[in-house]
Amino acid sequence: MNSASPRRLGVNIDHVATLRQARRSPYPDPVIAASVAELSGADQITCHIRGDRRHIQDADLPRLRDSVQTLLNIEMAATEEMIGIALDVFHPDRCGGRRHRITLVPERPGEVTTEGGLDVVSHQDLIASTALQLANEGIHVSLFIDPEDEQVRASSLPGIDMIELNTSRYAEGEATDLERLRSAALLAEELGLELAAGHGLTHHNLPALVRHIPEIVEYNIGHSIIGRAVFVGLDTAVRDLLAIIRR
Repeated sequence: MNSASPRRLGVNIDHVATLRQARRSPYPDPVIAASVAELSGADQITCHIRGDRRHIQDADLPRLRDSVQTLLNIEMAATEEMIGIALDVFHPDRCGGRRHRITLVPERPGEVTTEGGLDVVSHQDLIASTALQLANEGIHVSLFIDPEDEQVRASSLPGIDMIELNTSRYAEGEATDLERLRSAALLAEELGLELAAGHGLTHHNLPALVRHIPEIVEYNIGHSIIGRAVFVGLDTAVRDLLAIIRR
């Protein structure tokens, strides 16, 4: 990693919206959470709009686009509905000359959270055409994938400038998964893909990942930040993780 480019923290605000949707109330507002996270030092705001709209709603996206001062990263499935939303929200005429990001993720009805990474190998044509469609509209595009060499190689496509490695197995206690993540990271660097990581990361398991895989330049973390914020506040929860990734 270039020491001139500090590691970045993307704060996922989905679970603020989850709490709001539990009562179908106007609060807590994920847009306000995004602003607090940015004021606390977050480099990016991440959210996931799902087909079932369990947390982030369509109306949240333009509000986030207009209020986020860093970069807005919207996770979504590569479906016709979602691509239409992306092209509308991030239309160049609405972004004021700024470029935001779409991260393509797998999605299965009924899942509690994202289960595994995108199978780029099996769906390369669809993902390639989707990535080009988005990139041609000035949108950064990344893919959320499992740390497998064949998936990394398949992700080296026109329009893709970043991959995000799924850290769920590592976060669930499989320490040996560090080597799998390390191998995928080195291959991504060789292919010229910027590298992010996320899923299940906390202030407990993050330090070892930062130490062992310096090629990761961005971490996207949500559930643990919002959960810890209940006890210490969002500002402290964000700043504590920034201290870990930038030490």
